[in-house]
Amino acid sequence: MKKENTAKVMMAVAMFIFGTLAPFVRRIGVSSAELALYRAVLAAVLVGGSLLITRQKLSIGSIKKELLLLLLSGAAMGINWILLFEAYKYTTVSVATLSYYFAPVIVMAVCPLLFKERLTGKQILCFILSATGLVLITGAAGGGDRDLLGIAFGLGAATLYATVMLLNKSIKSVTGLHRTFVQFLSAIIVLVPYVALTGGFTLTDLDGTGWGALLIVGLVHTGITYCMYFSALKELPGQKVAILSYIDPLVAVLVSVIWLDEGMTLPQLIGGLLILGSTLWSELPMGKKN
Repeated sequence: MKKENTAKVMMAVAMFIFGTLAPFVRRIGVSSAELALYRAVLAAVLVGGSLLITRQKLSIGSIKKELLLLLLSGAAMGINWILLFEAYKYTTVSVATLSYYFAPVIVMAVCPLLFKERLTGKQILCFILSATGLVLITGAAGGGDRDLLGIAFGLGAATLYATVMLLNKSIKSVTGLHRTFVQFLSAIIVLVPYVALTGGFTLTDLDGTGWGALLIVGLVHTGITYCMYFSALKELPGQKVAILSYIDPLVAVLVSVIWLDEGMTLPQLIGGLLILGSTLWSELPMGKKN
């Protein structure tokens, strides 16, 4: 019981840290692609070091067996970060985050096609409620085309995050931090040539604030937090993980409204509650006990 309580605290802290990502991202004066690359590099160094210290050896045979899926999921992770960072530039953090959290709904809709899983009446209702919430958020966008572009980037990031989730369902041999470490390396392999061919590398242009924010995003928001997340994940049942994971978007919305002083309209608030509430409800099992 003590181990589970410790895991709950670790999961809650990890989700809280994830929710504070946006203000730091906005202080780093490089392109979204370049930032995604540096985030992957710093996180890979920290997670790789953690695996070395704890003597958790990578199974080369298992990695070879599922190399294509690992490469694809790592690439999707990197592009997902790029789109999310772009969403932060064009719309408020709360709207970008709520658009991004449409990812579980995408997974729920696609799973019956890919894995022959049957949609229940409850899941169909949750999908309708989430879609209604997204319509409310989109319709209430007060910044015109700029806001809509931010929402589009958020939904693009959600689609790529859903892709990572779906690919991870198919990866059986490599799990936990090992999988994430290989995915970070895969993201680096994809992002290096992309950054080189587009905006190039401008790391030397960062000021002290930018360097500090970059180190926090790479080491704290990614490396340390992923280690905490996967350590806690092993000790918690899926239902508790589902509930605690919603600390992330709730903190992000509070950060947007309180820290960044970004307004949020009533329709956007209702839309956000519909998306988060319905996706959480869809993940919780039915029954009197629950």
